Formats: sequence, structure tokens, C-alpha cells
Amino acid sequence: MLEEFLNYLSVERGLSKNTISSYSSDLFSFINYLESKGVMDMEKIKRDDITKYLMHLKDKGLSGNSVSRALVAIKMFYKFLAQERFIKDDVAGILESPKLIRPLPNVLNVAEVTKLLQAPDTKSWMGIRDRAALELMYATGMRVSEMVELGTGTLNLDVGFIKCKGKGDKERMVPIGSEARKAISRYMEKVRPSLLKSRTDSHLFLTRLGKKVSRQSFWKMMKKYAKTAKIRKEIAPHTLRHSFATHLLERGADLRVVQEMLGHSDIATTQIYTHIDKGRLKSIHKQFHPRP
Repeated sequence: MLEEFLNYLSVERGLSKNTISSYSSDLFSFINYLESKGVMDMEKIKRDDITKYLMHLKDKGLSGNSVSRALVAIKMFYKFLAQERFIKDDVAGILESPKLIRPLPNVLNVAEVTKLLQAPDTKSWMGIRDRAALELMYATGMRVSEMVELGTGTLNLDVGFIKCKGKGDKERMVPIGSEARKAISRYMEKVRPSLLKSRTDSHLFLTRLGKKVSRQSFWKMMKKYAKTAKIRKEIAPHTLRHSFATHLLERGADLRVVQEMLGHSDIATTQIYTHIDKGRLKSIHKQFHPRP
């Protein structure tokens, strides 16, 4: 049943491998718990068994968000089983999913982003490559996982667009600003051919061995340059993505447009960036409210 469900998520729902892996992990944990309690038949599971499992997760010290995600996986699984008539009753359907509390992401201000982008030493091949990568991440807001898979054919530097493949293999077109275009052009002309040598790898960003750069390498690279730039804020792989979205919205960009550029399927995911700059909200309130 679980294999059927995971196949349904992949083929019919088009969910990403990471999302399917998370569902799989949550549901294996649920099934193992049931088996440890002697419950071996899906038809014999009661609503109380699911509630006890969620309490078990909480007692283990899992966060509220993790418990909520586990319940979402269970509810989706049961809904599928009922639709496919593997079971008669959807005992999980009536359970209410608590709202996930999304933590506000760390965001760099414009001055900090500038310091980070200028940190690579562009006198070296690595500095030229890394500057291009950082500029592109901030220019487009793409995920690090999307960056490492970029091919040279996804770029149109003349027009100033890049084709990016996001979660669920959904493609989107994102504009590239002039600074990023300059940095990428310099890398493409002066560095990439020497890294590629006689190989035929089509990935945009390459290592000294002519292979694609890994996500871990990009992550370490960002940490290194943040230290060089003396940025004291916590740096995460998505820091430039969060900063990209926040800076656009701060300057009046439409939420739906930012949603499209980020590749979010749900606008609620994009709305988190409207809650970050409380100081700006206060100043707007003071400026426009009749009784500030």
C-alpha cells in the first residue's frame, strides 16, 4: 500500500524526490510504531491509534512542526487508501491538522549582500566562478539545488533570462540583472573552458576536475565568503534566496510575481516574506494612518 501511495505521489502528483522521501520516512515510522503495538492490519487501526502515535512523537521531543508534518503524511495516505478502496473508512480524515508555524528566515540587508558578493577574489579562477554563482543566486532567488543542476543551455544572457527547473520538475523563467550577467559572462569566457578541458559536461558551474559543483560545496563556499565579509548573521543555503524575495517585496514588487520567480506553488509560502521587516511596517503605519 505504501509503495502504491509513493508511486502515486511521484507519477500523478508530480512531487519532488525530497518531498516523497519525507512522506516515506514519516509513514515508515508510523507503520513501525503500529507494528510495535501489535497492529498489523490497516483496517484495524482506529483514530485513537493515530492520536497516540502523535503523542508518542511529542514525548520523543519532536517539534510541533515535525508532528504536524507526520499527521499531514498520515492523512494523505489514508485519503489515498480510501479512494483506491484499500480500506473502507478514512479514520484519519476527521483529525485536524495543526497549523505549521513557519520560522522567519534569516535575511541579509542590501549592504551585507553587497559585501558577500564582493568577497570572492576575482583575480583567481575560483573567485571568478564563485562571484558568478553568488551573483546569480541573489539575482534570481533560485535554490542551491536548482543552481547545481543548471546547464549552459538554460541561459540567455542577451535577453537576460534563465530557465530554471524547480520542485516537481516545474520549469520557470527568471530574469537576470546586469551585474549577474556580467559576472556569468566573465566566468563563461575566462574560466569555464579551462575547467571543462576536453570534457563535454553541460553543467554551468564546474569544479577544477570539470565536474558539476555539489550542493555541499556551494554551501561551504557561502559560509567561507560570509566569514571573509565579516557577516555575523547565521548563513543558510537559502539565505540569498530569502534576501532576494525580501528585498523585492520591500521595494514594492507584487507578491504574485515574486511567487512565480521563486517557484512557489502556494502563495502562502511566499507570504512569509511580508512578515520579516516589522520596522518597515511600523513606518508605513505611522506615515499613512490618520491617527499614527
